[in-house]
Amino acid sequence: MLTLLNLLSAVALLIWGTHIVRTGILRVFGTALRRLLSQNMSKRPLAFIAGILVTAVVQSSNATAMLTTSFVGQGLMALTPALAIMLGADVGTALMSRVLTLDLSWLSPLLIFLGVVFFLSRKQTRAGQMGRVSIGLGLIVLALQLIVEAAAPITQAQGVKVLFASLTGDILLDALVGALFAMISYSSLAAVLLTATLAEAGVISLPVAIGLVVGANIGSGLLAFISTNMQNTAGRQVALGSLLYKLLGLVLIIPVLDPLAHWLDTLNLDVQSLVIGFHLLYNSLRCVVLLPTVGPMARLCAWLLPERPEAGGRAKSRHLDPSALDTPSLALANAVRETLRVGDIIDSMLNSMLGVLRGTHTAVAQELRERSDDAEALYSSIKLYLAQMPREDLGEQDSRRWAEIIELAINLKLASDVIERMLRKIQQQKTAQRRSFSEVGLDELASLHSQLMANLRLGLSVFLSGDPESARQLLREKRRFRAHERRLAHAHVSRLQLKVVQSIETSSLHLELIADMKRLNSLFCSSAYVVLEHADTGALLPEKVQDN
Repeated sequence: MLTLLNLLSAVALLIWGTHIVRTGILRVFGTALRRLLSQNMSKRPLAFIAGILVTAVVQSSNATAMLTTSFVGQGLMALTPALAIMLGADVGTALMSRVLTLDLSWLSPLLIFLGVVFFLSRKQTRAGQMGRVSIGLGLIVLALQLIVEAAAPITQAQGVKVLFASLTGDILLDALVGALFAMISYSSLAAVLLTATLAEAGVISLPVAIGLVVGANIGSGLLAFISTNMQNTAGRQVALGSLLYKLLGLVLIIPVLDPLAHWLDTLNLDVQSLVIGFHLLYNSLRCVVLLPTVGPMARLCAWLLPERPEAGGRAKSRHLDPSALDTPSLALANAVRETLRVGDIIDSMLNSMLGVLRGTHTAVAQELRERSDDAEALYSSIKLYLAQMPREDLGEQDSRRWAEIIELAINLKLASDVIERMLRKIQQQKTAQRRSFSEVGLDELASLHSQLMANLRLGLSVFLSGDPESARQLLREKRRFRAHERRLAHAHVSRLQLKVVQSIETSSLHLELIADMKRLNSLFCSSAYVVLEHADTGALLPEKVQDN
């Protein structure tokens, strides 16, 4: 019982070490990896190589699968290059299994010691996060040693020998057992290493070991597909394609299993090296041969898992991937994209307001309420998503970005409420009281509205880019807007002295709309202050820039 517990704890330590390495690498290089994987990789070899490299860095094909399915689900990547990346990830994990089987016993204590020193002394810095990665690598090496040591007594037990004696080389049965190994250990690498240990001890034959390795690959595919259960259809299509490729590999290996086993027996290598070598050879050949078929596979996955139209009701978030919460840079990028969606809704609401002002768009009440509800729903999703992020793990720059996103989301939500109230006022004036603006007054409001739309779009651009020069331009536009708003208010009062009937009837509404637009402009331009407060340019000076 103690031996079994030691084995399970060693496997758990391997899983935990892999998790630490993955999260640490993503926290340090998450933005760079995101940029690499989210590029439009039209060339399949480039996507294939990217999958190998990213998997080698994060030490886990499951981590690469999580990133890739997330990007496809967010519309950052097409399905075809994503499948090529997944094939590369299979090769990458086989390469790492070969590297991690080398004699690295001296490396584990060194990595853990250095990692703890850097992580505890500089926790919130890049060096501290690299210390976290070093701890994870040390735990992986240590776990691999413990797995081999814990499995040795088990392989000598009579019950285990009888159990594995029932595996006589039936590739389907062996693959099923290998898949179970991978799913129980939550790692195809652990399953492959355990298989190599059993084969080295003579508990299983080489053909059985080959079947278990093939099954371990299928088990990792099943794990990836199950983990995407909560994602949208596009993300699940990637995991489905990866699983189908691994099942196809099983079909391709069946006819050549016996000749391959005999050929491997002729090599002058120990059994453990043969099993690990087969794992690398099998994944490499399978993925290279199947790489040209990613296009047809993408179409098959789209046919098997078609996109379903969203049910009616409020808008649903597209980019707030829960699996990215452990990686602040990725989670913040997702929140930024969702916040920009709220900005698009505000832009659409402002367009509707111009149509109502000119009388070309009269039936907007229901449409307006739906858009306002959409903005409310997305704002709530963004707020809850950011609340789930571990704030203690955020560096100074990420903490600042977190606050910027919250601030802009709040401002956009307030803007949607102001616009909804403005449109209700306009419609009530035109329908209930049968009053309309004068031609001059309408042109003035339209010009102010046009300037407001431009400032909204510039404000969103400043929020996205963080460019100080664009932020200065936004503040200049804000001052111009205020000067324009004052001129229009004075011009309206001057028209009242001329006793223009339409101006007198709509005077209160006219001035209220100007005041509301002024408030909207302040909300849209707030992102400039956030950028300039933290830009090392001295651009934000109290005597030069005054708020409203």
